[in-house]
Amino acid sequence: MNLIKSLPALWPGLLTAALIAIAAKFLSLHYSMPAMLLALLLGLAMNSVFEGPAQEGVTFASKNLLRFAVGLLGVRVSYGLIADLGMNYLVLTAFSIAGIIGFGALCARLAGQDKSLGILTGGATAICGASAAVAIASVLPSSRTNEKRLTATVFAVTALSTLAMIAYPLLTDYLGYTDALAGAFLGATIHDVAQVVGAGLSISEEAGNSAVLVKLFRVSMLAPVVLIISLWVAKTKSSESSAGPLLPNFVILFFVLAGMNSMGWLPAALVKLISEASSWGLLIAIAAVGMKTSFKGFWSSGSTVFYLVIAETLLLAAIFVGAIHWMGLNN
Repeated sequence: MNLIKSLPALWPGLLTAALIAIAAKFLSLHYSMPAMLLALLLGLAMNSVFEGPAQEGVTFASKNLLRFAVGLLGVRVSYGLIADLGMNYLVLTAFSIAGIIGFGALCARLAGQDKSLGILTGGATAICGASAAVAIASVLPSSRTNEKRLTATVFAVTALSTLAMIAYPLLTDYLGYTDALAGAFLGATIHDVAQVVGAGLSISEEAGNSAVLVKLFRVSMLAPVVLIISLWVAKTKSSESSAGPLLPNFVILFFVLAGMNSMGWLPAALVKLISEASSWGLLIAIAAVGMKTSFKGFWSSGSTVFYLVIAETLLLAAIFVGAIHWMGLNN
């Protein structure tokens, strides 16, 4: 097997990225900071290690491992639970995802950038933060520019997600939302899963359950959105370009696991194990992405990314506040 033959060359980089991920997890548990953000920052600090024996393993982790970890995310999706949301939230969430990605692409063009930057930031903002960012980046054309953009996007959505975790519960209280409605709003507008859970439970258990349910639907939209983006990339790239297969293997894995979990074919212990493996895989991959990016490269692409993510975040919140008022859901 090629992977086994490549292990001697891969293990220095994989081990380094894994150690960074472990350190990030440890710091996250002790200082209540997002593990993804810490892994990215620690990875950036270790950029000098990249140009050496660790290079092959870090590159493998930042591409192959992250795709596999995103595929494993499918085990968190149960379409039976999502059906309990009701048509209003399903349609509204799906509409907001399409709208934010379209808005991001338009703003990127107005800022003199290509559409792919807006698609990357819009997808990360509208779906599930850092996980969506790495999944979308994996089907966009590979380049050093896109790697820098991915780093900046992960940093931006994680930072704003943390701020939203603090600010949005206060906003829902000011707007007079019920606990269930407040949870739905949090699940629909906060980027990362961990922050959604934290924000929901800071209100009540009912709000936490509602927030997780809506967030699961957003996570379930990751695979179809990545598939559509993959088809768009294949259509816009020339025939000699390596845009990848029309249906990436990790998207197939996502759908298969989501379907098996929905049918009840996976025992709870296995679901928990696969979910943990996905979390650690993503954490190691984000550490590797950070290691491949210099601080200079990060800041050179960071400002536009931050402006886009801020605009998309504000629009996403405005869409749901407006829709809740218009549909009378808070009555």
